[in-house]
Amino acid sequence: MQATRILAIRHGETPWNVDTRIQGQLDIGLNDTGKWQAQRVGHALREEHIAAIYSSDLVRAFETAQAIAQSHARAAQLSVVGHTGLRERHFGHLQGQTWAEIESGWPADAKLWRGRDPHWSPVGGESLTALRERIRRCVDELASQHLGGQIVLVAHGGVMDALYRLATNQSVEAPRTWHLGNAAVNRLLWTPQGLSLVGWGDVSHFDDAHGSPRDETTT
Repeated sequence: MQATRILAIRHGETPWNVDTRIQGQLDIGLNDTGKWQAQRVGHALREEHIAAIYSSDLVRAFETAQAIAQSHARAAQLSVVGHTGLRERHFGHLQGQTWAEIESGWPADAKLWRGRDPHWSPVGGESLTALRERIRRCVDELASQHLGGQIVLVAHGGVMDALYRLATNQSVEAPRTWHLGNAAVNRLLWTPQGLSLVGWGDVSHFDDAHGSPRDETTT
């Protein structure tokens, strides 16, 4: 059976990652470290056979995807296609708040969030169950167009988490034991039956001078 290979990349670092501030679907750009990470992951993937590059339309992901496209050996033939289905989880009224602000200002919400309640959603936002289904539909839509090829999906920590859980058949409530680093390379295989995991969290394209990429801590 034909399959689609997927390179799933979380965006580079942002100032709000450093500040532990919830970005959700707010449009926050990369910081200098994030721009460097985007360039490094682009260089690491420059010889990969890539049929298409899809990205969340939020700037932190789109800028990372553009660095991958521009670094590729076939840069003249590759462009980034934005897709709203790859956006981060919508955190509703919690967007723009730090972890500490949420703990002190909305303790009941903080407990449900940290407890990974599958059906709880911030006011105006998405539940973990809704996020998972959105990502499943989006990946099915995009991957089904490239059977036998390889695509890049550039998105966010919550999206990477959903992909890992789908590929390993883990529930949204299960505690997370895997890393969701900025600009790490994650490899998946898609067939009409679903996703499977090939490799996860490759950060060999970074050097020690810049340190390890930050883990996603809002999932």
